[in-house]
This record gives sequence, C-alpha cells and structure tokens, in this order.
Amino acid sequence: MIDKQKTIKTPVAVSGAGLHTGQTVNLTFKPSEENSGIRFLRTDIEEQVFIEADANYVVDTSRGTTLEKDGIKLHTVEHVLAAVTGMDIDNIIIEVDCLEMPIMDGSSKFYAEALEKAGIAQQEAPREYFEVKETIRFYDEEKDCEFIAVAADNYRISSMIDFQSKVLGSQFAVMDKLSDFKSQIAPCRTFVFLHELEYLLNQNLIKGGDLSNAIVYVDRPVKQEELDRLADLFNKPSVEVRSEGILNNLEPYFENEAARHKLLDIVGDLTLAGKRIKGQIIAKKPGHASNVKFAKEIQKYIKKRIAEQQIPVHDPDKKPLYDINDIKALLPHRYPFLLVDKIIEMSESHVVGVKNLTMNEAFFAGHFPGEPVMPGVLQVEAMAQTGGILILSSVEDPENYSTYFLKIDNVKFKHKVIPGDTLILKCSLISPVRRGICHMRCVGYVGTKIVMEAELMAQVVKTK
Repeated sequence: MIDKQKTIKTPVAVSGAGLHTGQTVNLTFKPSEENSGIRFLRTDIEEQVFIEADANYVVDTSRGTTLEKDGIKLHTVEHVLAAVTGMDIDNIIIEVDCLEMPIMDGSSKFYAEALEKAGIAQQEAPREYFEVKETIRFYDEEKDCEFIAVAADNYRISSMIDFQSKVLGSQFAVMDKLSDFKSQIAPCRTFVFLHELEYLLNQNLIKGGDLSNAIVYVDRPVKQEELDRLADLFNKPSVEVRSEGILNNLEPYFENEAARHKLLDIVGDLTLAGKRIKGQIIAKKPGHASNVKFAKEIQKYIKKRIAEQQIPVHDPDKKPLYDINDIKALLPHRYPFLLVDKIIEMSESHVVGVKNLTMNEAFFAGHFPGEPVMPGVLQVEAMAQTGGILILSSVEDPENYSTYFLKIDNVKFKHKVIPGDTLILKCSLISPVRRGICHMRCVGYVGTKIVMEAELMAQVVKTK
C-alpha cells in the first residue's frame, strides 16, 4: 500500500509567550498543497518570505534551533516541527507573528493537540521516504555525540543521555513507532539545571519563561534566600528543592522525561533533513547542534540516492532507439567528429546517448599519447550532439537543420575518460525550446561515476 501525503483540514491557532522575548506570540497552522513541505511565514513583517524546514537554513543551535532565510530569523522551531512530524503531517504552513515560537509548557503537547483538533487530511500525492538501507554512523567529536541509523520498516528512535550528575545521570528513551509520539513523547517538557537558569536570567534572556515550562534540576546546595529570590522572579508563593534534586515547580510525567524530551528534540531537528525517514535512529548524548549536523548528513545520503536514481541504465543487449545509421540521418557530423554511437532513451524533455571509446579514436593518438585521455572539449561536443538529436528528432525534415552553440556554462570535469570507457551522455531540457533555442543540462557518466557536467545553450537553424 502506497503512503499518501497529509496536511490539516482547517487552520488552527495557538498562542503563548515567547521564551526569550516574553512577547505574546500567535501561531497559526494552515493547510498546504501537495509536495509543498513544511514552511514558516513571519506575519509581523512586510516581506512575505517562506522559510522552509531545511537544515541548510539553521544559523544557531545554542538555545534551541534557529532558522534564517533572506535575513529573516525564527527561533526555537524544534518543538513545533516535532509536533508536525509526530502527527504525521507532510505539508503545512506555520504562520507566526514574532521571531520565536510560543514556548507553551516547554513540550510539543499543545501543538500536537491543536493539529489533532484541526483534523488530518490525506492528499493524493505519494509520500517520499528516505529509507535507511545501509548503516549510517555519525560522531560529533565536539559534543561527544553519536548517531547510528540502521534499516527498519518504520521510523523508530532511541535516545540515551548522561549528564554525569547525581540528579540527572543516565536515562534512556524509545519511540517504537510514530503513532506513540502524541501520548509518549509530545508531553515531555524541556529541562534545565539551576546554574543554567541563573545564567539565562543574568543575560536578560527567558523573559517569557516561568517555572511551569521547564523542569529545573538542582545539582548543588542552594540557600533559602536564593530560593526566595527565584520565587519572587517567577511569581510563585514559594520554591523548594525536592529530595529527587528538582525544584517543586513541576511533577515529572515520566521517570525518564529528560531523555524523552531529548528524543522529542531529535524528531523536530531531523525534520530538517527534508524527507520522512524510514529507519531506526539510535542517539547517544544528543543535542540541537549534533541533531542538525546529523540532519545534514542524512541530506547528503538523500542527494546521493537521488543522483544514483538518475543514472541511466545501459543494457547492451537492448535494441537502441537510434543506431549509428539513424544518427547519421539526423546529424551532419562524420568521422572523426561523429561522437555519439547510439541513443538508448528519449522523451520530450531528455535524451540519453552512448559513446563507446576505443584506442582507435583519432584524438587519442595526439592527446597525451603516453596516457590517452578524451579531450574535455570533445566530451562537450559529444553532449551537444546528443542534445541535438533530441531537438532535431522533433522536426519533420531534420536533414535541413543544424544546431550551433550559443553558450556553455558551469562545465566541470570530474574524472578522466579513457580508452575502453563507455561514456553515457544524459541531456535534459532546463526550459522548453522557444524560437529554435534550447537550454540543456548535460551529465556524462562512466559506470555510476559522473565524469563531467555542463549547461549548454544551442540554436537550431534551417540550413537548406
């Protein structure tokens, strides 16, 4: 059964204080079309810029995950993103009238409940997954954090933390399936050590914080006068340290709530990889900085997978669309400048050609004869001829037309092309052909390796 993408049925709003600004923040979730992804929109500024949930837009991870695009910032997005992914939503617009998200109770609970209230709507487009097929290991030496991703038939996460403290040592949490998120992970609140809380207060931060949106761990002796000062700051009748080493501000929902909240952060930060994950993630001592680095590592694998899927398959036993005689009927080129042997694939917007290279090629005799290499300019020419076949095959009398270069851009030669190689040439239209001008992106492969790529612009001219 094919999984379909999802959005929400109706808009739904959430309001609360921003953790650091103290301002009242109004956030609205809105439905979005298929394949649009998760996007933020600041409504408090004139410029309407969508900020996609993408790890490449992360600019800070010191006090949460901060995105920035075109000079527009959004702070502490991780709890919102965790709720969106945790509630199984692919496409959504998140409008917010401030530079940070409302902190609520320091968890994803209220966001998840709002999305559930809005209703989940299934869309028609299939959902795309990044499926973990081989073990991926990532170690962040700076943070002593390790991630391992292994194959699994669903999205599973295990999180282990260890703050080497008497009040918060080793904890372990597991999310076996995404449907557990709302009840087992979403309510788990952020936490802070008392010394960190004091530092933030002294830095004039957490203006919107109070003792109801974070579990406070106390890892040192505290005098009563200090507790009284905290009570005054947060408008509490009194503050005391429980025997478990936490302030009396909150009752933990779970014995391992800290590890569960770290898992919540992983769900949110890994949303920035840009695709749904099918696999098991095992995290040791995670944090926002390492989470985002691992999200970028996953993005590398996604790009590699996409590139591999785009590699043309050459089956020598399969009859080509055009053999050499068909090509000679289309192109005016002849030996030694006919540089494409057959066409194996073609549509209205792309073409794939093959050039088999032997030591008998004329250019090998004079181009580094001691170590023969196909000249780069001839690789470009082979691409142009392949692309020319795509264009000329669309006219009724191709023998009366020729194609000429107008421009060559972004040429990159990545590997040598040598005798014995089979050069696969794939040319795809960047834009529709207009007035005889075609603009193509071309990639050359030998096996699974990209050996060169370029953008070509040419004009088809009637010569007879």
